[in-house]
Amino acid sequence: MMAMFFWAFVIGGIICVIGQIMIDVFKLTPAHTLSTLVVIGAILDGFGLYEPLIDFAGAGATIPITSFGNSLVHGALHEADKHGIIGVLTGMFEVTSAGISAAIVFGFIGALLFRPKG
Repeated sequence: MMAMFFWAFVIGGIICVIGQIMIDVFKLTPAHTLSTLVVIGAILDGFGLYEPLIDFAGAGATIPITSFGNSLVHGALHEADKHGIIGVLTGMFEVTSAGISAAIVFGFIGALLFRPKG
């Protein structure tokens, strides 16, 4: 049980270190870093490498932003098998809609509850 937490911490930490190196060493903006990590997660899922990483690291692979890219491609490929080319478009949104909706709702609630100091 403790090994699961250890590997989640290590893998999640490595993903975050990669992002920090991209910002500090390569002088990428946070937006470029975020986009690159999403694309990396998508590419890894396209080659079938992200699911084994999730099986191994659990939350260490599902919490970082790379998992969003994984979800987009995973949903698109799954729905493409069922519905063809239209499934590529609908599958991406079907899998990620709950997370995006939650971000919007919680962001709105946070904006209502907290006022910026100015």
